[in-house]
Amino acid sequence: MSENVTPNPAPAPWSVSRDLPPYRGILAVDAKDFTGRPAVDHVALTTIIPELLGQAFERAGLGQVWQDRKFANNTGDGYVLGFDPAVLPRVVHPFLAELQELLTDYNIHATGTRRLRLRASLHVGPLPDSGAPGDGNGTPRNDTHRLLDSRPVRAMLAASSESITQVAAILSHRVFEDAVLSGYTRRHPDHFIEVPATVEGKNFHQLAWLYVPTPSGSLYDRRILGEAGPDAPAPASDERVAEPEPEREPRRQGTTINSHNNRGFFNTGDVRGGQHAHFGPDTGADKAER
Repeated sequence: MSENVTPNPAPAPWSVSRDLPPYRGILAVDAKDFTGRPAVDHVALTTIIPELLGQAFERAGLGQVWQDRKFANNTGDGYVLGFDPAVLPRVVHPFLAELQELLTDYNIHATGTRRLRLRASLHVGPLPDSGAPGDGNGTPRNDTHRLLDSRPVRAMLAASSESITQVAAILSHRVFEDAVLSGYTRRHPDHFIEVPATVEGKNFHQLAWLYVPTPSGSLYDRRILGEAGPDAPAPASDERVAEPEPEREPRRQGTTINSHNNRGFFNTGDVRGGQHAHFGPDTGADKAER
């Protein structure tokens, strides 16, 4: 006869005041088109992802962060870990740039389906971290995975050249405020583009920020990066242009990005106060990701 286990539940929400769990930075990565690869390649890819992450942390001068990682978990098609939020600015840069370079070198020598491109998400928040079962579980962890699976970062990686761009990252607004706007990271706010992060079929909608360490391909197409056509509706009051703009090509259906003052992406113009994007109906590239 099995022994009865008496549950010892925590107090119900809002029933008592208690200390917050420690704040943790959260990094999650996911391989592009993982489920579409032959099953025989899955084991190799799930092994190489944490190896590459560890190398990128070392090359970024954050080897101890990798050694001390919290609630780390191999998710099959990716990886998630917690870390001291004090190093968030250095995870934004140079870690993501080092990960891009490592994947570039890896893909030069990879064959066929072994090529690897990654989406990454960064968030921060209070999560239990006591060494007990259930560590790392909570709303910040859930939101990190929702950001990783959101439409904008999927579309951004799909629209870029697979020969050049190996990493597309999305930062929560909290990370952007704390690590980027604060001036603590060596990436100017103009390197980022503001997007509404949504996930199909999920009740999730947050303000977030895209960052591509090495942009390429269609990311330079101004029809994608905020150049509305002459038949587009007038911009909102805070998005009106200062001078008349030249005629542009008709607006394409699907994923579009509208920036303040019709500014481009990646320092193509005079940018003040960040850039903004709107993602419309699913594009073919986005559907191919799922």
